[in-house]
Amino acid sequence: MTKVKHIEEKPTFKAGFITMVGRSNSGKSTLLNTLVGTKLAAVTHKPQTTRDIIHGVLNTVQGQAIFVDTPGILKERHNPLAGKLTERAQEALKEIDEILYVVDPTKAIGAEERFILSILRKLEVPKILVINKSDLPEEEKKYLEDYKQLSEEFDATFELSALLNRHIQPLKEKVFEFLPEGEQMYEGDQITNIGKGKWIAEVIREKILLALRKEVPYSINVEVRDIEEKTDIIVIEAVILTSDSRYKKMIIGAGGRSIKEIGIAARKELETALNKKIFLELEVETDRHWEDRA
Repeated sequence: MTKVKHIEEKPTFKAGFITMVGRSNSGKSTLLNTLVGTKLAAVTHKPQTTRDIIHGVLNTVQGQAIFVDTPGILKERHNPLAGKLTERAQEALKEIDEILYVVDPTKAIGAEERFILSILRKLEVPKILVINKSDLPEEEKKYLEDYKQLSEEFDATFELSALLNRHIQPLKEKVFEFLPEGEQMYEGDQITNIGKGKWIAEVIREKILLALRKEVPYSINVEVRDIEEKTDIIVIEAVILTSDSRYKKMIIGAGGRSIKEIGIAARKELETALNKKIFLELEVETDRHWEDRA
């Protein structure tokens, strides 16, 4: 009697890049953090919080999905920074495997959406429409039906809450369904393309935007000048750059109150994330040309 050997097929490994696009404040960065399971991108209610192309890596038994967070599309005239960030978002749409178009049902379809849709219609990759903020009351989601009508232009549509981590798993499954076979691009425990210094700067910048609320100008940036890792503490030196001396006073605050609050909030988050005591030294400098380097 002839014995037949059963050769076990190796599971298909999928891998690829999924670019996330949408208008400012649609919740892309929150969704990125939720999908990956850790905080990588700064999150505030202010437009144009995201400035860089940030990768978030999700590893599962199915493969590796690399989510690409992009600056929000903000169609403002006479805003050089907004124009530069929009260019970065468009650049991130090249050589990708999927699109996640994240929309906010509390805002009407406007110039930003029409601009994004005009770009997406030219791309021949799977496209997923993500209607975010499902946790909000129905009366706040005034334009939900308008966005639902866009569904026929997409390969799949999901309503979810990135903030509360609701209905995220079905989206993950669909993302892997659409991914092509491929090889792992990020190895080991690496989950992002940004280094520790850039990530620390993002944490600090988020705390500035949250602390100063409506008063804060968008003409600020954070640069980490030095990171010294000692046995029991990490010493971080960072500088907050702003284009105008009056903004510098605003960031420092009366008696240094604002800068102290920013430092405390950033230090607490960094200590939680890095599981180590942090000494954070913050300075504020005026630099009218920082946007040229952004």
